[in-house]
Amino acid sequence: MRSHGGGTRGSSTAGSPAVLGGHAGRARLAVLALLGSILVPLVAAGLRSVLWALVGIAGLALAAVGVWWTLAHTGALRVLGAALSVAAPVTVLALYAAYDLLWPALLSLALWMLSVTVARTALSPGPTASAQAEQAVAEAPHSPWILMNPRSGGGKVGRFHLVEKARAAGCRVVLLEGGHQDVAELARQAVTEGADLLAVAGGDGTQALVAEVAARHDVPFLVIPAGTRNHFALDLGLDRDDPAAALEALTHGVELRIDLGYAADRVFVNNASFGTYASVVTDPAYRDAKTRTTLRTLPGLLTGEGASGLRARADGESVDDLQALLISNNPYGRAVDAARPGRRKRLDSGLLGVVCVRVGNTAQAARLVRGARSGGLIRLSAGEVTVEADTDTLPVGIDGEHVVLPSPVVCRSDPGALRVRVPRRRPGTSRAGAATADWPRVARLALGSPPLSPGRGQHEPSGPGRVRGGGRDS
Repeated sequence: MRSHGGGTRGSSTAGSPAVLGGHAGRARLAVLALLGSILVPLVAAGLRSVLWALVGIAGLALAAVGVWWTLAHTGALRVLGAALSVAAPVTVLALYAAYDLLWPALLSLALWMLSVTVARTALSPGPTASAQAEQAVAEAPHSPWILMNPRSGGGKVGRFHLVEKARAAGCRVVLLEGGHQDVAELARQAVTEGADLLAVAGGDGTQALVAEVAARHDVPFLVIPAGTRNHFALDLGLDRDDPAAALEALTHGVELRIDLGYAADRVFVNNASFGTYASVVTDPAYRDAKTRTTLRTLPGLLTGEGASGLRARADGESVDDLQALLISNNPYGRAVDAARPGRRKRLDSGLLGVVCVRVGNTAQAARLVRGARSGGLIRLSAGEVTVEADTDTLPVGIDGEHVVLPSPVVCRSDPGALRVRVPRRRPGTSRAGAATADWPRVARLALGSPPLSPGRGQHEPSGPGRVRGGGRDS
């Protein structure tokens, strides 16, 4: 892949002794923290720590059963499930405290969390590689057009004075007023009238509609994070706390080529959800009473006649009897990051992420403590996924917009379909390349050996898309 405008691949600095030394130090700290998480309970309780670990696992399994009964049943069994989901972990903590093992257990857990977090940063390419890859400056647009939804994000458009700032930057601003408006048609009309950049200040659903028009006409697209959650902006590295900062891309920007996802003929920039969640949110009462509506409808969807029984085929691999299914435009990371949940390391892999949930009874709920080996949570990646059920139609949540599509629904990735204009300096890019905790690679790095690449080139830029600056990537 080439970086235009005098940029480099970023390999020289990312692979320099100073950078590798810093990563090796973090790898050693991760290994030490992992060993500490094992040694602390052994010192506190000896070989009995294995028994106490089993007690903790049993408590988690009982809590999972309680949550399942709460969600999947009504009446007395729901009340019992709610009580069990609270009583099981509290009882385990009380037993640990009674035998003077509570603090060792909490310290061991803290050390394990530290080891996983540091291991991820040790394998991250770091911000330098990404920054060097993004030296190409895109030409400023001559006739930018921005669609703004004043109601999105609790009124961010007005609160951050986005209309005034966009007009001062030379943009034509169109406001979404009350009532139904055809967002895609507004964007198509803008292109017809000569717009050479399309932008949206609003939620992800509106972003997806305009992004499709931009991709179809090969016009750059600009994201202004003025919605409630702004997941798309998050994975592009944009500052969600300062939506106006995205306007800097008009004059000091780079261009990324990223993928788009399709569910039948509907575009999504984040994900399309099927099954229980998609069915719950289509209930008219959900918007005003989310918790009450969810608890009322879930039993029928999980164990009753309304159970979806979804089936999915992902590049030849079949998964049956699913309660829920999430298909994302590029896979979400496996690691949990409380500050940035659901991050996608890349937006240009050409693959869909597939997360399948299969929990149909109490035993399957209890096995969830085994993690990926439980069979209750299945992760795949594929270029195309077919979703079907024993119904003629399927409710689907597409980037927060709820639609009903004919069954089966074919989801696919359109690689490199969208040109996205972003500011050169974005706060989220420095952590976009965070890796999963691959312990064999961490151990090699801690011992002074360069970690083997998991598949892709080790010095490949870690940002969310491929940079373009007047030419095509190679």
